[in-house]
Amino acid sequence: MNNKKADTFRIEKDYLGEMKVPAAAYYGVQTARAIENFSVSGQTSQPVFTMAMVSIKKAAAMVNVELGCLDEKIGRMIILACDRILNGEFHDQFLVDVYQAGAGTSHHMNVNEVIVNVAIEMLGGVKGDYSRVHPNDHVNYGQSTNDVYPAAMRIAALQLSKKLVKNLYALTETFKQKAESAASIVKSGRTHLQDAVPIRVGQEFLGYTDSLLKATEGIERASESLKELGIGGSAVGTGINTHPEYAGRVVAKLRDIVNLDIRESKNRFESMQSNAPFVELSGAIRTLSVELIRIANDIRLMNSGPNTGLGEIDLPAVQPGSSIMPGKVNPVIPEMMNMVCFSVVGNDLSIALAAQAGQFELNVMMPLIQYKLLDTIFILTNAAKIFDEKCISGLTVNEKRCQDYAMRSLGIATVLNPIIGYSKASEVVKESVRTGKSVREILLEQNFLSQEQLKQVLSPIAMTEPGVRAL
Repeated sequence: MNNKKADTFRIEKDYLGEMKVPAAAYYGVQTARAIENFSVSGQTSQPVFTMAMVSIKKAAAMVNVELGCLDEKIGRMIILACDRILNGEFHDQFLVDVYQAGAGTSHHMNVNEVIVNVAIEMLGGVKGDYSRVHPNDHVNYGQSTNDVYPAAMRIAALQLSKKLVKNLYALTETFKQKAESAASIVKSGRTHLQDAVPIRVGQEFLGYTDSLLKATEGIERASESLKELGIGGSAVGTGINTHPEYAGRVVAKLRDIVNLDIRESKNRFESMQSNAPFVELSGAIRTLSVELIRIANDIRLMNSGPNTGLGEIDLPAVQPGSSIMPGKVNPVIPEMMNMVCFSVVGNDLSIALAAQAGQFELNVMMPLIQYKLLDTIFILTNAAKIFDEKCISGLTVNEKRCQDYAMRSLGIATVLNPIIGYSKASEVVKESVRTGKSVREILLEQNFLSQEQLKQVLSPIAMTEPGVRAL
């Protein structure tokens, strides 16, 4: 029984000493130490980030073989191992917690170890026997965590951002369609949550449309700075232990592997020292989130009711709203949107704090930046799609109630300013509030305007366009 138990582990060694590693594991001793040391959140890096790192390993092996820096047989096995991982195998072997120290070395070595052990098996060897292929000497040839990790961060962020932008443009288009369908429906405008001059529902929704469009374009602009990769900088940007042609060739290979318009960094020292591009992208996404929070809150208010709220729009019912109140339906999708956006804003602060915490040639907080930024992009990508498909697409406008509010709004008195003056118009509003009578009724009672004049002046649809009303 003891022998059987012993057989479930293999012994691996690093410069700290020996350590047991599960016999079936494709990771090695450094991963095992990281699992032991960083049992923090139970969260591991998103597959998109790990696959970006594996893509770098593949490109590096290809180039190092071409340049004669890596044995062709060993290089070929490393490339095949990378391909197997990229095709979906061994994903359960990447187990390092996102909260790890050492600038991401633990996750980086997790990738190196899995690749090398897959390669060893394909060569007929036994996992953990690094005499044939070594995680540092071969898989990591010419590389450092300090250039591989941020390059993988950039690739992963770019890949995820493409999906986010796609979903945001779809959401923007849905708002545009809703604006067009409600182009002639008039409602009361509101400022300070109080009655204001009339506005068309279509105009209000076109405002949302352009806000989202501008914010999405901001994300696209911010993504541009991520396209420069500092790969080849090695430990501090100097390119120590790399072939002079290595950096350019790796980026060229990567461009095809990850299908992104990436390029070699103009200054690898800057690329390794600074995490400003991640701050910029996070900031652009935060701006979008602020807009989405505002819009989602407007949607919630317009949907409030059904009998005691505004009730200007109806949202698709996606689930019962209360465990105690029968028949209650809540605006759960806009609420979800808000929660996601609040999380994005919090992530942005974490990213900013982590980015400023770098010293000299390295920022050891990169794992936090990676985790928070990719989480931001991932959850917002999904939330935008849900918000579009389960809320805005099915939104309908209560035309009768909107028009009723427009006619009863005290804000319509604004159109009287050029006709009877601001002071008299204010008296009309004051009397309306005191008596509960409409502005129209008071104007008739006090003979300010005739019925025909009122019809001409108090046209809600006319108030939604530029112009000065005169008799």
